[in-house]
Amino acid sequence: MSTILDTIIAAKRIEVERMKPMSSIERFEKDGFFWNFTNRSLKQSLLAEGSTGIIAEFKRKSPSKGWFTNKELEVEPVVVPYNKNGAAAISVLTDLEFFGGDLDDLIQTKVITDIPVLRKDFMIDPWQIAEAKAFGADVILLIAACLSPAEVKSMASYANSIGLEVLLELHDESELEHICEETTIIGINNRNLKTFEVDIDRSLRMAEKIPDNKIKVAESGISTIENIRLFRENGFKGFLIGENFMKETDPGEAFAKFVSDLNLKT
Repeated sequence: MSTILDTIIAAKRIEVERMKPMSSIERFEKDGFFWNFTNRSLKQSLLAEGSTGIIAEFKRKSPSKGWFTNKELEVEPVVVPYNKNGAAAISVLTDLEFFGGDLDDLIQTKVITDIPVLRKDFMIDPWQIAEAKAFGADVILLIAACLSPAEVKSMASYANSIGLEVLLELHDESELEHICEETTIIGINNRNLKTFEVDIDRSLRMAEKIPDNKIKVAESGISTIENIRLFRENGFKGFLIGENFMKETDPGEAFAKFVSDLNLKT
């Protein structure tokens, strides 16, 4: 039985094959506006003293929840408060069909912020990594569920070679073999891709099997200060949070309040 991830990846393969003839990797390297910029480090941001560790996400919709706010939601009113109020980084969904995003969202976020920017998409080809660099990403997401261990190693190596950091996302223990030398930051998605149920306890059990020299990031289903406290107690340095803020009328204000409460209780 196919999952929503299977559907997304099938669509992404068609999209990438359609787009690749329009611009080669070599053209990105030559003409990409952000190609020669110094990249902002997610690793440094997460490990900095006093860091909230929060990777605040900008996304307009999800396959399971639909539109969070209006389709024309602007980037600036959301990501500027993220930046101003202590986000360690900003994640930007660039998939159009399933998440309502695009590369313009990535560019705008890069230009008006000064913290690391993660391009969150479904990366299946090195061409997308070059595109991410050219459009302002500092970090890319690699999802183990849609890549082989060899593909993760190869794509992460290429990303590192052009100055990008990699967040490797795992969903279950069978994907632990995807961890390699080239992947320093490891995300554990608390949401089951088949049922979309959140199981934090399962993530904590998985985290015990991740090498100590890796930086652990908790993803999905984080909605309370207590969630963050629990993950911190179990060695996590990062917390990717999107839906919790994006479902609010004013995501930037919701983020500011969350961080204020976090600072009061920690």
